[in-house]
Amino acid sequence: MIAFVTRRLLLGLLTTWLISVLSFAIIQLPPGDFVDAYIAQLASSGSAVSAEEARSLRELYGLGQPFYVQYGKWIARVVVGDFGESMEWRRPVIEVIGDRIWLTLALSFAALIVTWTLALPIGIYSAVRQYSLADYIFTFFGFIGIAVPNFLLALVIMYFAFTLLGASVGGLFSAEMTLAPWGWEKAWDLIKHLPLPAVILALAGTAQLVRIMRANLLDELRKPYVVTARAKGLSEMRTVLKYPVRAALNPFASNLAYQFPQLISGGIIISIVLGLPTVGPLLVKSLVAKDMFLAGTIVLLLGVLTVIGTFISDLVLMWVEPRLRHQLD
Repeated sequence: MIAFVTRRLLLGLLTTWLISVLSFAIIQLPPGDFVDAYIAQLASSGSAVSAEEARSLRELYGLGQPFYVQYGKWIARVVVGDFGESMEWRRPVIEVIGDRIWLTLALSFAALIVTWTLALPIGIYSAVRQYSLADYIFTFFGFIGIAVPNFLLALVIMYFAFTLLGASVGGLFSAEMTLAPWGWEKAWDLIKHLPLPAVILALAGTAQLVRIMRANLLDELRKPYVVTARAKGLSEMRTVLKYPVRAALNPFASNLAYQFPQLISGGIIISIVLGLPTVGPLLVKSLVAKDMFLAGTIVLLLGVLTVIGTFISDLVLMWVEPRLRHQLD
């Protein structure tokens, strides 16, 4: 088991390095660079940049050097915790991202808790009470959750909240707490504003996992060992929860590897609609401005979250699947 965990950690480090190369390359794929975008932005406002100034800017950011030289300098700084300087903001990337990282992780973690808290019991109930009224209701809302884009749901909620309640739904803080220093009062304000965007962000993932759990558990409940357990007089709750649910959790747990990056990348439009101070809107803005250090750092973050999610899902699978632990021992 220790060898398995060590091997997974080493593969995770290798994958992270490959992701860093791909993310840095993808950012540079569009034609032009930050200086071109900067010149176009100034030209739209009536200003101009001379050729000498443009050349100086490219030398300042090393844009005229080969790809491997730029990547080598960037990754050498990343290893020691220096993600470079944002070209657009003229500040270190870690300062630009700042609280947005922790707010994004807090929102994603809250959405993940909502997803699992709702999907697991609903999926079990729908499988055990197949074709019941509740099963049809859950299936109906599940299909709606999969079909309706989350940003559209956010717009609908904002509309009804404003027209019916006169409330402004958006952001993660009250107006007076936005610029306030961190403390218990600001943390409590965040907790009060967190549930609504977390539910909106979790809706599609919840609906999908409900269908996965229901289908997996239905397959397990039809297997001979369940029929035998019922014939021997084992209680229905213990018959369902002891083995079939644990076996049905395997694909459910595997899906965890994709939940972390999906919650962040899938929440970009929702963050823009709701005005959430997360990394999503910042990523869009950095891509438009071709701010490669800022955009590359955020894309790298998404890749690292995928690796972390895969590692956690492997550990969860080892916990819920005794046969896998036996093979590793």
